[in-house]
Parts: sequence; C-alpha cells; structure tokens
Amino acid sequence: MQKEGERLIPINIVDEMKSSYIDYSMSVIVSRALPDVRDGLKPVHRRVLYGMYGLGVFSNRKYLKSARIVGDVLGKYHPHGDSSVYDAMVRMAQDWSLRYPQVDGQGNFGSMDGDPPAAMRYTEARLKKISDEVLSDLDKETVDFQNNFDDSLQEPTVMPTKVPNLLVNGTSGIAVGMATNMAPHNLSESVDAICAYIDNKEITIDELMQHIIAPDFPTGGIIYGYDGVRDAFHTGRGRVVLRAKVNFDEIGNRNAIIVTEIPYQVNKAEMIARTAELVKDEKIPGIHEIRDESDRKGLRIVYELKNDAIPNVVLNLLYKYTALQTSFSVNNIALVHGRPEQLNLKDIIHHFVEHRHEVIVRRTQFELKKAKERAHILEGFMKVIGTQDSLDRAISIIRHSANPQAAKEGLIEAFELSDIQAQAILDLRLARLTGMELDKIRDEYDAIMKEIANLEDILANEPRRFQIIKDELIEIKEKYGDERRTEIDYSGGEMSIEDIIPNESVVLTISHAGYIKRTSLSEYKIQSRGGVGNKAATTRDSDFLEYIVSATNHQYMLFFTEKGRCYWLRVFEIPEGSKTAKGRAVQNLINIEPDDKIKAYIRTNNLKDSEYVNQMSVVMVTKNGTIKKTSLEAYSRPRVNGVNAIEIRDNDQLLGAYLTNGTSQIMIATKNGKCIRFPEEKVREVGRGSIGVRGIAMEDNDEAIGMIVVNDVENETVLVVSEKGYGKRTAVEDYRITNRGGKGVITLNITEKTGNLIAIQNVTDEDGLMIINKSGVAIRMGMDEMRVMGRNTQGVKLINLKKNDEIAAIAKVEMDKDVEEDSEELEETEEGVVGSLFDNQENDEAPQAENENSAEENENSDSEE
Repeated sequence: MQKEGERLIPINIVDEMKSSYIDYSMSVIVSRALPDVRDGLKPVHRRVLYGMYGLGVFSNRKYLKSARIVGDVLGKYHPHGDSSVYDAMVRMAQDWSLRYPQVDGQGNFGSMDGDPPAAMRYTEARLKKISDEVLSDLDKETVDFQNNFDDSLQEPTVMPTKVPNLLVNGTSGIAVGMATNMAPHNLSESVDAICAYIDNKEITIDELMQHIIAPDFPTGGIIYGYDGVRDAFHTGRGRVVLRAKVNFDEIGNRNAIIVTEIPYQVNKAEMIARTAELVKDEKIPGIHEIRDESDRKGLRIVYELKNDAIPNVVLNLLYKYTALQTSFSVNNIALVHGRPEQLNLKDIIHHFVEHRHEVIVRRTQFELKKAKERAHILEGFMKVIGTQDSLDRAISIIRHSANPQAAKEGLIEAFELSDIQAQAILDLRLARLTGMELDKIRDEYDAIMKEIANLEDILANEPRRFQIIKDELIEIKEKYGDERRTEIDYSGGEMSIEDIIPNESVVLTISHAGYIKRTSLSEYKIQSRGGVGNKAATTRDSDFLEYIVSATNHQYMLFFTEKGRCYWLRVFEIPEGSKTAKGRAVQNLINIEPDDKIKAYIRTNNLKDSEYVNQMSVVMVTKNGTIKKTSLEAYSRPRVNGVNAIEIRDNDQLLGAYLTNGTSQIMIATKNGKCIRFPEEKVREVGRGSIGVRGIAMEDNDEAIGMIVVNDVENETVLVVSEKGYGKRTAVEDYRITNRGGKGVITLNITEKTGNLIAIQNVTDEDGLMIINKSGVAIRMGMDEMRVMGRNTQGVKLINLKKNDEIAAIAKVEMDKDVEEDSEELEETEEGVVGSLFDNQENDEAPQAENENSAEENENSDSEE
C-alpha cells in the first residue's frame, strides 16, 4: 500500500536483474575470486597478511592465537564469515597446498587426508620468513591504500612483494562466468626466468622455458608428458597430466608398488578408499593388500601384490582408475588493472617486473623525500650551532624569549631558518651541543648528501632500477630457493626427447632371470685378452647375465620372447644401475606374461621415421634352424601389451632377431660347430604371424646357437666362442655362399677341451668384446688384439674359467677412444695375466686354467658336409 508522499517508479524486471547480476558478478570477480597479477593475492589473503602485519606477528616474534588474528581481520578489513578468513589462513600454512607457505602455523592445521584443522581457538600462527619479503617496504608509500569497508581504516590495494607470488604459489578461484587455476612453480627457476626477461625484453616464451621448465607442485609427483605444459606457458591454458611417484620393491616373497609422492590436490585417504573399492569389485585385480605407512618422515603407500600379479600391469590399472594419475587444468586468469585477463608466461613475468619497477621508483622517491627532509634539518643545525658565536647567539635568543613561539620566530629571523628548522633547533637536547656531537652532525650531513645523490641517480637511471630488481630477486633466490620437487617424464608426450636426454653410449645387461639395467659404457675399463675380470653385476642365486648389448639413450629396444611376442622400450626408459647393481625385473617395465621369457632384442633408430622402417627388415632365427624375415614397419607401432612377432612351434624357441637392410648376408651357426652363409634375398619377406622357412639343416643332436647379419664382407670378420672360453676370428670370405637350408661348413673344431659352440658375432678391429660367464665374471677386450685365423681351427683362449664355470654370453661393444689401458690394473701371476676390469674391486682368485694365447691350427681341410 502506497504511503502518503511516496512515489512508485516502475522498473523493468529484466533490466533490474541484468544490472544487479552484473554488479554482483563484477564484485565477485574483482573483490573475491581472482588474484591480482602483481602480487598474486586475492583480497582475503592480502587482508590476512596485512592483519598479521598490523599485529606484529612476524617470523621472529612469538605465535599468536589464530582466533585473535581472524577477529582482527574480520573487524578491520574483511566483513565476511569467520570461516572464510580462517580457511584462507589455514591453506596459507599448509605445505602440501602452497609451494612456499606464507603462514607459520602451530597446532593442527589439517592433513593430506582431508582432515579439518582444529578450531581457531586452539591453533596459533605467525608470518613465515618469506612473507616478510611480500610485505617489505609497505611503510614507504610504495603502494596505494584504500578505505576499508566502513572508511575507518586504510588497507593496501596490492602488496609491494619482492617474491613473484603468482608464479611460485599459483592460485585457484571460481568467479561468475570465469575461473582461474594457476599452477605453482619453483622459485629458483622463476627468478632465473624473470632475470632473463629483464636482460632481454624481447625474449621468447620458448627461451623463458629454458629457465622455468614446468610447474613445480608442493607434493612432488611426476608431470607425464610436456604438451600441456607448453600450451599453458604459451597460451595460458593447458592440461598437465600428473602421476604419483612410485617404485617397485619386494616385501617378503611378494612384489609391491610403493607410492612416495601423490599428485597435487589429491586426498590421500579418499584415494586409498576408492582403490580398495575397485579391488573389491575386481576392476583392479592383482592387489593383495593396501597399507598407508605415511608418517612424519614422509608419505608411503604400499600396494602389496598377489604372487601371480605383474607389477607394471597393476600400476597401469592404478593410473587408469585411481587418482594416482590426475590432470591439472591450467587457466591463467588474473586481474590486470582491475580487469580479468588470460595470461601466458611472459605476460605474468612482464606485469610482475612492471610492478616491481613501480615499487622501486616509489620507494626511492619516499627515501629521497625523507633524506631531503633530514638534510634540511641538518642544514639548520649547521647554521645555528656550526660555530661557537652562532650557538651563543641562539641560546641567548631562546633564553630571552617569553615563550617557545617567540623563540622560534627569533631564530627564524636571526638565522633565516624555515619553520621546520627552527622547531628542530628548539627540540635539540643540550647533550647534542657538545663538540663531539657537532662533528657527528657534520658527518651525518655529508653521508645524507651522498645518499641523496645516489637516490637521484636511481630515479634518473632506468637500467640501474632494473638492476636493483634483479639484485633483490637473486637475494630472494639465495634465501628461499630450493630444488625442484616435481619430476618431468617427457616420454609421456610428443616432445622431442633428444633435446632433453644426452645420447651417450650405454651397456644394457639382461640376466637369465630377466633383470635388466642400463650402465654408462665409460664405467668399464679395457683390459688385455686372457684376464679373468671381476664381478660385473650382483645377481640372485643361480642367476647369471645372459645378454649384453651396447646402445645409445635415444635408440629403441625391441624385445622378443619365447612365445613369439614383441615389446618396445626406449633405451633411456630402462632404469640406470651401477656395474654391480642387480637391475630391475623386465616384467616391471613391460607387460610380459608371467610364463614368458625374453629371448632376443633389437636396437633400432627412430620408429616414427617411415622411410627408415620401410627400408629395414627384422630377421629372426629359432633353435630348430627356422628363419623368418619381416619388414620393420610391421613393428613400428608400439603397443603396451606387445604384438605377435613369430609363430613358435612346440619344442622350438626364438634365438635371435636382427635388423637387415635388404642387401645383407645371413650366417647361422650350430652348437656342433657348423655355419652356413647365404644372401638375405634367399629369405622372402612374410607377415608378423608367419612361421618362416628353413635356414640350416641339422643333425638330430644339433641345434642352432645364433645368427649374424654381415653388411661389409671385406672388413667384418666372424667371431665364434665356445662354452669353455675358446674363440676365433675368421674372414667372412672363408665361408662360401650357399643356398638357404644347407648343412653349412665347419666354423670351429669342437673338442672336449673347447666345449660346444655358444655364440657367433661379426666384429672388426675397431670393435670391443664383452664376455660374461655364468658366475657373473666379466671381461672387456679389444678385437684388435685377436688375429684372424683359418676357419677350421680350435681358436685361442679368450677368458680363464675357474672350476666348472662356463661362458654365458658375449656382446660386441664400442671401444671408448678416450680410455686407455691402465697398465697398473694388470698384475703378472704365475698362472697368467689377471686383469681388474672394474674400479675398486678385488679379484676373486687366480685363474685355474692355463692362459693360452694361441692354439695350433688344425690341418683339417675345409670340407662341406
């Protein structure tokens, strides 16, 4: 009902809703949900810091009750609910929420399991040391102030922070119609990037990324793939995939997956509960028990596996179905001059540097003003008390004045002083009138004039101001910088890994039980033929090293199993281990079936190069002498669970697999000392699922032991090694070319002394040879030490074997040109030359067998059987 004197104004409800909603949304955007690009703080965080600043709870003061801090912030600056302030302050104190926490909390401030903090009446807080840098120079008119909600006090509109807070701590917030989600970064990397920007304002984002590599989350973890990071840095939007940091271990007789770091913002307790549900529903088979063994020393979640479970398969299921793998969607929206903007990496750095530059200018102007004011007063002192006569005159004026005002006016008139100078004279204590104090006043005046000149030079010299910004940032880095916590797995994306990992030579070793490791070739010393070597690896009981291969980090390894399956790994993905390390079980790296076993491997270059994969072929040989040729292109699409490579019949198994170029020659050897040589063209190319054709015909008690691919007939020689340590180099041309499927010719004269043939390899004088026997003893030697001899001979002794030991494997390796034979490592003994192959190892014992440097060549003629 309309009252008397009132007037109704009709308003369109649509227009009113539009206007009100826009006002509300802008209020949320500007005053609640989005951070300022300059200091990286939202209003509530800025008010918490300023409230603590006002209460004086700095890092070197005692803790204050959280309720007192919250009450002060509420009453003075933030007219909202107390939980909004306390929750914000709690998050600022959690080291799993902020990369560089700003509040030092005492008491229960929650946990990674989502436990709530204790009530604010129980907890205490103070500022962290790094927050002193955020508030530094706040009292020097460096930033603008505004009235608080009831106009009774003033609060800063932004902090004069020395710390690039938006970069290093990130933020998240949901406004109206927009949201922000900014990732934290490493402080040291951020400072380096900002300094690089200051040195070159035209720097590109890719150049900045050489300094600030990727986000660095407080909980560590692994960034899986780099594409999302690159997108976020270039555009301000990107999806960063995060994985937990895990390792495999054995607990009792069970394999276990150990999680030591989880992705950012994952609730640990909820993740474990969800995983338990999935195990119960049999969506993740293979897990026997889940335990949370986290304590104050660190996070540790144990997934104990069933006996028949393959760790790598279970881990992939955990990544797929649980929060062990999550994504962080970067959306860099912040307030720039009060307006929300999408920002890339360079934009964020640019606005921070501009803010710091303004703070430096305003701080210098403030200090200059204060210095000039002090100099003005000191000039007055010099006029009045600079000499004894002027001092006596001033004292006389003051003594004969009726009141202070008259004294001031008398001093102004007598000495031509300003009002401020005259008042300062009147405020002087008598003690300052001594001769010593007068000297101090003159010294202070000289110092302050130098300071004024320095400050004026700063204001007139822009490069100097930017140098000050750099110097202060470097000081921040030295005080608070730390190591990166989040690792980066570049192989998870499309980034060129060759730019990140050096392409150094390595030795891969695979044991009979399936343990694999990667070791730098430089760890091995060269020694002469005939040495006994020393322990190359620690293996389990009854295990021995079966395969050794030289490779480089950028190459691919194709693994072929007894069942005819093929699997892929990049060489750098194989775990690195020392010379004596046991290595990692292959089953933990590839999804091989439990009852299958790796029998062959191939090194290849880039499988994404279509020209390369179409030119090359894979040739395989089995124990029964079957040979098969397939285009490498058929193996160029890696799959997690592998592919069928060859059909294996009963009582047969794969022996080896090699790359050929279409014009190679094939040589297959048997344990009874026979060898056949024929052109690659004799084997037609078939599909992956085929069986293959006969390569060599053998007697009933014979079997194939290996195959080589010859590409350079003139320079390559054939090396054959027997199980009791004998070996021989022969020219390829000594083996005449025949058709595929023949019986071959004699390659080594097999006797009881030599034992059966166990390996065949093609070598040149530039090659090195690695020999490892079943007890783990290894020797590395250069092929230039071994002369080429006839085909049908016994060969020479390559390694002295002890007791009933036998050679397990040989492999061709590149000789390190920079490493020379160390004569001090060799000792002459009564029974031969004993060499120390590895540093800081002791020889097990002297060799038992005599050291035969050569053997007599047999007179048997080369007869084909």
